[in-house]
Amino acid sequence: MATMGLLMLLTLAASPHFLSICFHHVCVHTFRGPHWCEYCANFMWGLIAQGVKCADCGLNVHKQCSKMVPNDCKPDLKHVKKVYSCDLTTLVKAHTTKRPMVVDMCIREIESRGLNSEGLYRVSGFSDLIEDVKMAFDRDGEKADISVNMYEDINIITGALKLYFRDLPIPLITYDAYPKFIESAKIMDPDEQLETLHEALKLLPPAHCETLRYLMAHLKRVTLHEKENLMNAENLGIVFGPTLMRSPELDAMAALNDIRYQRLVVELLIKNEDILF
Repeated sequence: MATMGLLMLLTLAASPHFLSICFHHVCVHTFRGPHWCEYCANFMWGLIAQGVKCADCGLNVHKQCSKMVPNDCKPDLKHVKKVYSCDLTTLVKAHTTKRPMVVDMCIREIESRGLNSEGLYRVSGFSDLIEDVKMAFDRDGEKADISVNMYEDINIITGALKLYFRDLPIPLITYDAYPKFIESAKIMDPDEQLETLHEALKLLPPAHCETLRYLMAHLKRVTLHEKENLMNAENLGIVFGPTLMRSPELDAMAALNDIRYQRLVVELLIKNEDILF
């Protein structure tokens, strides 16, 4: 039965209609003034906590009605108040983009002036300035100025990009897909390893997979400048492994044991980017 459910999910994910599915992020809400449920059209009684509200699209419904509302959330920019710490799928739907704009903008800036920078992504920038970049994206979105005139040190921009991925509520390599990615890193046979890694990629939501593809293509270009920046796929794996993946295990020892496999997963994704995506 579980296998059948997985097959149905994979079939659904392959469908173009899957891209339109977006779950509501509802939480209990206290409405001021009279309010009517947008699902059943009945009045919401009470003075406090009369119903629930979707944080992404603003849908207002009774708590019991929220269980019957279709998964057709269309995030509205006026409800998406920030860029960092925002669900990745919510962000791209709200901005109608393939990937988060912060990823595109940071990578463009890094590739325009930083590919030869020694220790790219390994060297840390000043944390206060990285926080400034974060606040600029949260405040100004795609109008944020991250040019050399504002931040001469390219390590500020690489730090802001890494911080974006660390701040995601659901990691780029999601908790659901995590075990399959770790499994692939433990396989010794190269062909079987790539096949398992390819299967793991299919478990990612579309926006996560597209963002990962774009990032890996960028990191592959970083390795082409290894003589200057001293950053090969292994070094980038060390940096990005724990940045893109977080163990769903609460056991600290189990999570610690996974670090070497996280590094290897990213290293494999970079080296085989042209085959896997």
